[in-house]
Amino acid sequence: MTITNEEELRELYGWPKGRAKIKLIKKLEKHSKHFILHSPFFIMSTCDSKGQSDASPRGGNPGFVKILDDQTLLVPDAKGNNRVDSLVNLVETGSIGCLFLIPGIDETLRINGKATITAEPNYLNLFPEEQHPPKSCIKIEINEIFLHCAKALMRSDLWGDKNKLVRPGFPSMGKMLNEQLGTNNPVESQEEMVQRYKKDL
Repeated sequence: MTITNEEELRELYGWPKGRAKIKLIKKLEKHSKHFILHSPFFIMSTCDSKGQSDASPRGGNPGFVKILDDQTLLVPDAKGNNRVDSLVNLVETGSIGCLFLIPGIDETLRINGKATITAEPNYLNLFPEEQHPPKSCIKIEINEIFLHCAKALMRSDLWGDKNKLVRPGFPSMGKMLNEQLGTNNPVESQEEMVQRYKKDL
């Protein structure tokens, strides 16, 4: 049976109750601010005008996402590979979803809103500590905020050792790309790749 509408979903799952029903808030307050200030990593979800979705990781030192006010965040666009998939999506639709994580904490923070790309100097100058200053920033106007329960991270034991892989037993990026693309380029070692990446952090 394929579920095709919300009515069928509600028949299967029912409706949220208790705190799950009322936990959505519209503005940052002390706990959501505290979460963002301690988060070194979040996943950013965007979509283009055709509905094609994309998710990309964003990271930095805790506090790399600046809180401008109770409904506005500013994210530096760190040096990358220039695909700018997420930025193109934001230019087209402005729709954004963010999932903030803190290592060791199983709860996550979800933020949804509208985003614009800005290269205004007064925003770029808020990130003087960056080794490679951002060319642009993502300015997020918040519509929804809510804490997400710990179940998914507990199930995955994300911060524990149970599912942690030892890197030498996992193929390098170069090897995977060669096999995916059918190329035969020289494959750098994991150590060489890490050293090359460190120059761009």
